[in-house]
Amino acid sequence: MRYVAIDTQSDPASPTCPSTEKQKDLGRLLARELQAIGLSDADLDQHGYVYATIPANTAKRVPVICFCSHMDTSPDCTGSNVKPQIVRNYRGGDIVLPADPSQIIRAADHPALADQIGNDIITADGTTLLGADNKAGMAEIMDAAQFLVANPQIKHGVIKILFTPDEEIGRGVDRADLKKLGADFAYTIDGETAGNIEDETFSADGVTITIEGVSTHPGFAKGKMEHAIKIAAAIVDRLPKTTCSPETTEGRQGFLHPIAISGALEKTTLGFIVRDFTDAGLREKEALLETIVQEVMRDFPRSSYRLQIKPQYRNMKQVIDRHPEIIDNAMEAIRRAGLNPVKTAIRGGTDGSRLSFMGLPCPNIFAGEHAFHSRLEWVSVQDMEKAVQTIVHLAAIWEERA
Repeated sequence: MRYVAIDTQSDPASPTCPSTEKQKDLGRLLARELQAIGLSDADLDQHGYVYATIPANTAKRVPVICFCSHMDTSPDCTGSNVKPQIVRNYRGGDIVLPADPSQIIRAADHPALADQIGNDIITADGTTLLGADNKAGMAEIMDAAQFLVANPQIKHGVIKILFTPDEEIGRGVDRADLKKLGADFAYTIDGETAGNIEDETFSADGVTITIEGVSTHPGFAKGKMEHAIKIAAAIVDRLPKTTCSPETTEGRQGFLHPIAISGALEKTTLGFIVRDFTDAGLREKEALLETIVQEVMRDFPRSSYRLQIKPQYRNMKQVIDRHPEIIDNAMEAIRRAGLNPVKTAIRGGTDGSRLSFMGLPCPNIFAGEHAFHSRLEWVSVQDMEKAVQTIVHLAAIWEERA
């Protein structure tokens, strides 16, 4: 409740790291709290990353495990002046948010609420997002750290803690110092439904298409003008209507998604994101996009285009499958917390996607967050407690199996 009240919204337009200085307000608090529970090396660095170590209390040689969450909240919905509330002993039905009664968490739209009868539900007041993505995960790591320090009878190896800025804008590990962190394996605590573990993400590319049209005075343009904005509009219009878009896909289906258009008559730029679970699927969609562009350009023979592809992240399963113990131990920890482990794939990415390819294999464990990036965001206190238990069991399992 204290963490979500601190505005940590990131800003994709900012060139700095962190992208917003206010993220350090939370970072300073976290570092102080970690030091207060006895983690003397807890530190907030100049780039907004918080590092801390729970020392080992076993003589065994145990792989060094890191638990990671991000401090920033999404730019998609305001995170300023968050006022959280607890709906205690939820009895079912819709939840009307108090500051804006038009904002209703409808049971019909949120089937996960059916599993929350009798639980305590945390929401915002209807005017902001809540920030459970990912402050729920952050709070769970903090609680687990405090529990492990206070209960030395639970044997574990060295445990590292990492809190990152700017995950929501795709820059969460840009300045992460993995040498300083010193971990062998990691887990982001940033998933949805209790019991879920995600070992697979989209692979992701960004595509920029630059159209060079032919400009002339509109009063004398017949047979001469080739309008770059209209060329760009024709490209968007020819995208598949019933497949290959976010609004028409689910499960393991990928998509082409236009995210920006800017420019004028002479020059216009289109931005796309491309998502698929396989690299081959990415290439197919990018080839489809270029085919569409080429077909459109035939009608504009004096204009030209440039298509640039920028890799963003890759499916972490490619790395994690080489270390099956990471998933096996996590699934056992979830079972010990009294839940049925469910292995799923993320239709998106996490810090773990990039960390895995940076040499730190990193699947994603549930935090209990739901309806993220919206004013209808919610999380269950009891699901958060299960996440804390999972983290504690996971630390112990790595030691047992070392």
